[in-house]
Amino acid sequence: MYLAGEPHRHKVDAQRVLERLIIDRKKLVTDAGVFQEILHRYVAIDRRVQVHQAFETALGYLDEVFPISPADVQRAKEIVLGTPSLSSRHAIHAAVMERHGIEEIASFDRGFDLLPGIRRLRS
Repeated sequence: MYLAGEPHRHKVDAQRVLERLIIDRKKLVTDAGVFQEILHRYVAIDRRVQVHQAFETALGYLDEVFPISPADVQRAKEIVLGTPSLSSRHAIHAAVMERHGIEEIASFDRGFDLLPGIRRLRS
């Protein structure tokens, strides 16, 4: 969202991380939950017009978007019950990452630091 949205303190850092990942030829993936979060955020701040731009920006860089399966939701339940300070959104992303063997995430959200086996990429 920082790449497509209005100026934000994380925008330049997000651009740097993305540029580094592209230079390193990393496969860029996400899950469908990220798009739900984009929808939620732009509707919540009444900027529905920006939904299209945010989707197109994300899809322009991504190699793949993983679906969220019922098994991912079950695993997310286990994760949140085992890590009470973790949000449900983090748990869903972590469950999808686990299923696909993904160990790195580009995020400014420190909640991911609570999860063993996940390394948060920083600018």
